[in-house]
Amino acid sequence: MHIEIEAKLKLARRPGGIDSLPKIVRKLKAAGAEFLRRGLQTDSYFDDAKNSLRKSDSALRIRHQRVGRKEQVKITFKGPRQKGRFKRRKEIQFESADARLAEMLLAELGYKKALVLQKKRRVWRLDGCLVALDTLPLLGDFVEIEGPGEKKIAGVQKKLGLADLSHIPESYTQLMRNELRRLKRNDREILF
Repeated sequence: MHIEIEAKLKLARRPGGIDSLPKIVRKLKAAGAEFLRRGLQTDSYFDDAKNSLRKSDSALRIRHQRVGRKEQVKITFKGPRQKGRFKRRKEIQFESADARLAEMLLAELGYKKALVLQKKRRVWRLDGCLVALDTLPLLGDFVEIEGPGEKKIAGVQKKLGLADLSHIPESYTQLMRNELRRLKRNDREILF
C-alpha cells in the first residue's frame, strides 16, 4: 500500500491552445522526459447495492490495459481523499492473471459493476513524476501528474507551462457521472 499524490488538470480542446495535448508532448520532449508507454485502459468500477464505496469517497476498480501486444489486469482499491493541495489517497494495487475470476470474486463479495469507462493514455516520466496524458469520451483531454510529493508535482506542472490551470479534485468517475447527469443519460459503459 502507498499514498497516491496527483494533480489532475483539464486541457482545452483547441488544437493550437497553449494547453493542448500536442503542445504538452512537445514540452515533455523539450524537458527531457522519458516516454514510457501508450495504451487503452478500460476501467470497471464496482460498488455494493448501497453504493457504500462511492459514499465513503473510495473506489474499487479492475483495469484492463493493453500496452502494445501485452494485456494487463490490475485490481485497485483507493481510499477516501486526504487533505492536501493535490489529490492524496491511500492506494492498494496488484496484478491479476484472470479478469473474469477477479470479477467473479468481487461479485461473491457483494460488489457489482457500477460504471465502465475507457481512456487513451500516454505516460511519461519527468523529474521523478509520472505524467499521464489522458483522453476520455465525453470529457476530453487531461494531464495527471503523480509524484512523491506536492513540491515535485507543482514543479513539473510549472515546467510544462500548466501552473495557471486549477487542479481538479474529482475522479474521472465523478466527472463522468456529472457529465452523464448533465446530458440526461443513464449509460453505464462509456467507451470509444
